[in-house]
Amino acid sequence: MSDKTLGVIGLGSMGLGAAVSAHRKGVPTWGYDPRADACEAFANAGGRVAATPAELAARCDVVLILVVNATQTEDVLFGSGAVAEHMQPGSVVVASATVDPALPPRWEARLRERGLWLIDAPVSGGPTKAARGELTIMASGRPQAFEAAGGVLDALASKVYRLGDAAGIGSTVKMVNQHLAGVHIAAAAEAMALGLRAGADPAQLYEVICNSAGMSWMFQNRVPHILAGDYRPLSAVNIFVKDLGIVLDAARQFTMPLPLAAAAHQMFLQAAAAGHGGEDDSAVIKIFPGIELPQGPNA
Repeated sequence: MSDKTLGVIGLGSMGLGAAVSAHRKGVPTWGYDPRADACEAFANAGGRVAATPAELAARCDVVLILVVNATQTEDVLFGSGAVAEHMQPGSVVVASATVDPALPPRWEARLRERGLWLIDAPVSGGPTKAARGELTIMASGRPQAFEAAGGVLDALASKVYRLGDAAGIGSTVKMVNQHLAGVHIAAAAEAMALGLRAGADPAQLYEVICNSAGMSWMFQNRVPHILAGDYRPLSAVNIFVKDLGIVLDAARQFTMPLPLAAAAHQMFLQAAAAGHGGEDDSAVIKIFPGIELPQGPNA
């Protein structure tokens, strides 16, 4: 149990799970989300809900920001959310959106002007592991920031990797993870599309691949969505349009060719352009012509 009070801004599928998990483990936890239903879900789980980001910031020692992207993170910190203006000196911001690794050092500098610490801490594990407090956190920041955060990160994760003393290293490692995740999802969709087009039984194909050398975690995790015809978003197509875009933008800065990431990015872009951007990322399989997909509740 931590003696710190945690605030979670962004009660989406990941943020709500993280907030509920921390509360369950005895960490005093506040939550905020602009969506009333998300706040209600956290309140029903026993959490305390703030009326505004500013109220949450004033009440909490550690503020976890689990929003969609860098723009939302900056707005929460320095824009309309004004969180940085209301946190007490010595408090800690934990920035967990997947962003360009060049951004966390800039946020850290601005927060230090206000006497605040930053931990650059992207997460992985999905909603299920978030709800169980079993996230993987890829964290970097000054030692004083980790000290000030107490045991809060350990209440959220089964693995907390301290990757260095500089903000941005955590986001670099998450960027590499997203490169692999996006390519693996795209490859899984392409492989299943090939099997379906060739007449293989989809359930048997899935079973065999999951017990063969071609299996990946993403294949094992995402293909059941395809088999069920259920594309309700756990992680949406648009997330990988964004994240693989971050990967490719960074690669250009290093004059680094990434042909697999580029191909996967085009696949997610094609799916988004066809109207599937808000669907589960497994919906990237819908870009392949001439295949009959299983039908489900929102196919």
